[in-house]
Amino acid sequence: MKDDHRKHPMRYSRQDIETAETVPDTPQTRSPAYALAFADEDFLCRDELRPVRLQLELLKPDMMMNEAQIESTIVLFGGARIPDPAMKHAARTETLAELSKYYEEARKFAKLVTENSDGKKNVIVTGGGPGVMEAGNRGAQEAGGKSIGLNIVLPHEQAPNEYVTPELCFNFHYFAIRKMHFLMRANAVAIFPGGFGTLDEMFESLTLIQTGRMERLPFLLFGEAFWRKIINWEALADAGTISAEDLDLFHFVETAEDALKIIKDFEK
Repeated sequence: MKDDHRKHPMRYSRQDIETAETVPDTPQTRSPAYALAFADEDFLCRDELRPVRLQLELLKPDMMMNEAQIESTIVLFGGARIPDPAMKHAARTETLAELSKYYEEARKFAKLVTENSDGKKNVIVTGGGPGVMEAGNRGAQEAGGKSIGLNIVLPHEQAPNEYVTPELCFNFHYFAIRKMHFLMRANAVAIFPGGFGTLDEMFESLTLIQTGRMERLPFLLFGEAFWRKIINWEALADAGTISAEDLDLFHFVETAEDALKIIKDFEK
């Protein structure tokens, strides 16, 4: 984003930042009180400024995606630990090695979606990390398209995967705002096998749809055997903690082609 987006004749904020750096060095100018509020990192990181930081994390990616003319997205959630099949020999467990097939399926799915996209609608968005997320961004790049990465700062920080479109690679402090950006433009949600993070994203998205806080859309769970093994969906309905109709909010799929057909049929 650049200052030429301004719609007024007033002096640039950036100009004042540059001018403030050239003032005489005195006890007054060295004081934290003298720093411009919007250029003062210590001030912006105070607890009292949390509402401002939340707003900034909502605004910055939204404004930049608008500038990139991103109208809608296909969301791809999945585990960071699921390896590229070429590297499955290094997987931590035998199960992870077996699940590596979903890396390839996510890659194929993203490629097919991107081939059917005009670069504005149904743009692939992932968490920007390794594993299934990398596969999604990789497939989009292989199709000659762009894709979005929504990274989050973690104690064990890792760099964004190399396939995210650089100008659409964002970094977040707040999980809640990041999850909002995943769903704000979503036309479909594809969930691949994963861990706590994937489960969190899946159930929050399903809850929003179930409660009518979000419009119904294609909700695709790749790998029926995996999802039925870790979640007894019917038991929830039998217990009455969800309605039987809630089981219709999602579809099990095995292949990228099956998933794409459901999305296209839904659009029709």
